[in-house]
Amino acid sequence: MNKKTVRDIDVDGKRVLVRVDFNVPLKDGRAADDTRIRAALPTINFLRLHGARIILISHLGRPKGVEKNLCMDPVGDRLSELLGAPVMKLDECTGPDVESSLDRLAPGQVALLENCRFTPLEKENDPEWARQLSSLADIYVNDAFGAAHRAHATTTGVAAYLPAVAGLLVESELEQLSRLTRNPEHPFVTILGGVKVSDKIGVIDRFLDFADAILIGGAMCFGFLKARGIDVGASRIEEESVDVAAAALEKAKASRCKILLPDDLVVASHFGADARTQVVPVDKIPAGWMGLDIGPATIAAFVSEVEAARTIFWNGPMGAFEMEPFAEGTRAIAEAVAAAAALTVTGGGDTVAAVNAFGVAGRIDHVSTGGGAAMEFLEGKELPGIVVLADK
Repeated sequence: MNKKTVRDIDVDGKRVLVRVDFNVPLKDGRAADDTRIRAALPTINFLRLHGARIILISHLGRPKGVEKNLCMDPVGDRLSELLGAPVMKLDECTGPDVESSLDRLAPGQVALLENCRFTPLEKENDPEWARQLSSLADIYVNDAFGAAHRAHATTTGVAAYLPAVAGLLVESELEQLSRLTRNPEHPFVTILGGVKVSDKIGVIDRFLDFADAILIGGAMCFGFLKARGIDVGASRIEEESVDVAAAALEKAKASRCKILLPDDLVVASHFGADARTQVVPVDKIPAGWMGLDIGPATIAAFVSEVEAARTIFWNGPMGAFEMEPFAEGTRAIAEAVAAAAALTVTGGGDTVAAVNAFGVAGRIDHVSTGGGAAMEFLEGKELPGIVVLADK
């Protein structure tokens, strides 16, 4: 990585503003999944060890103004538990009260500002608001890889006013994801699922140039099936994805990389755990029924590709895995990826939830905290939150 990190500058005793990605699911007033909080601990603990005064800022959800149920308090509580030390949770991001509270911040102590998206100035990348934030600190650290593809005040704006470097999570993410695009071992298998073809078409287009197989499941497969003239019944589909999928299939004909689509599906009478289900070939979906998981023949074919792979990238579940009748495809892929004798990288919020749900996260080489950011990086795009950091 050609960007400076917290290891490359003097942070001892300094006030350090750290953009973290604590956009975690909440349930009953608690953080329901602390994966992203844990991912930030190496940077936070590095700064604590060096006596820095640590000021954390993150977004949470998609609030429209101040929404009490999206305050950062549950996140601060969980972070405090993980650190074994109190976290100073503040109720605003800027202003006299914040400044006076931070004046009491001791070396090694951690403060957590309020949800930065409570103000529209964050997404607007307002320079004055960014300047106010920067006045709280001596150094800026971006450790929010999951937000690095956004040009917001806390990801790019503050870097105009402070020395700006990467955190250890961002460093790790860039290094691990780069292994997929810099002379990867072959066979290289990419597994894509989820809903939107449009979110992944850039990766499909690029990976057709150097991957060996792209396995497509989840709801996004229906755009590809329809592009092949198959009636997908009531299955969820982006109508605009059909032309995009058709173009990808056409490009694949001239590529060494093959695109594998499902041969069979688990279909249901409606979207629900209580629905009637059956396994059918992809071209035999009953009228009014919808595909909610890949079928056993497809699982066998996909797992065979995974078992032979030496490099694997997986983004997106194979079906509605949150409901047990439609979990088997995603479970089988998760277990196969975890068992593979390959470099294994997964990314995307739903994929992280899946590997956690099936207990295989610890057997995967790298579980990326960035969904959209990881996909844009793998497409070859520059990430605004990375570009603004100091070069080595």
